[in-house]
Amino acid sequence: MIARAVCAATLALSLTMPAQADPHPDAERVLAIGGSVTEIIYALGQQGRLIARDTTSSFPAEAQELPDVGYMRALSSEGVLSVKPDLILSEEGAGPPETVAILKEAGIPFETIPSGTDAEGLTAKIEAVAEVLGVPEAADAPVEALRADLDSLAEATGNEGQPKRVMFILSLQGGRVMASGQGTEADAIIRLAGAENAVQGVEGYKPLTDEAITSAAPEVILMMKRGPEDSGHAVAAEALMTNPAIAATPAIESGSVIRMDGLYLLGFGPRTGQAALDLHDAIYGGT
Repeated sequence: MIARAVCAATLALSLTMPAQADPHPDAERVLAIGGSVTEIIYALGQQGRLIARDTTSSFPAEAQELPDVGYMRALSSEGVLSVKPDLILSEEGAGPPETVAILKEAGIPFETIPSGTDAEGLTAKIEAVAEVLGVPEAADAPVEALRADLDSLAEATGNEGQPKRVMFILSLQGGRVMASGQGTEADAIIRLAGAENAVQGVEGYKPLTDEAITSAAPEVILMMKRGPEDSGHAVAAEALMTNPAIAATPAIESGSVIRMDGLYLLGFGPRTGQAALDLHDAIYGGT
């Protein structure tokens, strides 16, 4: 039952591919914008062409040694131009739009890689990066590895019965719970992991009322941690317990609170199959 649900979820999340990007086999100074794009470049063995990255590009660890041009949604044209790229390879959503327009007007090739949160979309992302870099054959190994992870995931999710209800909490500010509804990357990873988003009838990330939290009755609460040095970890735990509606949920009563690295969990790159499997094991106790 769960395996069929995962297949239905991935089909529903398939995205239409934009126009084919142009290949740039001679580009030697590549700027990567977006963590998944950077991960893919390393998976393709093309990291020798990277000269800079954005703040979200923190994996693998050696990527952090590259110059950082800033957060992908708040780029400055000066910061990008200062590293003298001959190709900018970006995830969808880079901005602001005026900065992207300036960079394109400067004559620097700016190629955008389509988003993807299912097997088809993730494979397409890897292949698109390989095509832009002019090394399409390099996609074979990472695509094969991704498919192996997704096969393991399908086997694991096929062994579960009724899916557990999971609430992804993005933040707790001023006593308000900001949670994930449908159409988000958090919703996608929850469903890939063989679980059910407890927040129904809501699109995007929205603040929830106490009544909505009680109605959702999550069996598991999922939150991000941004790394092993996340100083907000303990504060978040305390905040959960002091929110009356959250404290009364089955998740808190059973101690089912999961925290995972946000870039790993929601990166939707080559590691996504493994991330979804890790989330599945955390939700269902490794069964």
